[in-house]
Amino acid sequence: MAFNKEARRQRIRYRIRKTIKGTANMPRLAVFRSNTDIYAQLINDNDGTTIGAASSLEKGIQKAKGNKLEKAALVGKKIAEIASSKGIEAVSFDRGGYLFHGRVKSLADAARQGGLKF
Repeated sequence: MAFNKEARRQRIRYRIRKTIKGTANMPRLAVFRSNTDIYAQLINDNDGTTIGAASSLEKGIQKAKGNKLEKAALVGKKIAEIASSKGIEAVSFDRGGYLFHGRVKSLADAARQGGLKF
């Protein structure tokens, strides 16, 4: 068993995924955070399909001025727009093993302001 940050995050991630499942009308909002960027996906686990995705690499967000926290908030707004265009108003939030602070919290708060409930 490896005792490093990545293995610890994977254990936490698997523990979270045991309880959180996404459906067609209430998908899972999965977050992945790299050193420089942040990604969010709306996933239907029943079909194994991605309903919508947003990331800080998209042209409108990448060119925006600001730090990583502000770009995470823009990704949260974008994923909320995608969800509302698909008729989704509630999601189950999957923080992906990351602590709920910083960029992950910023994304979640912006998605809530955009109209998502979780």
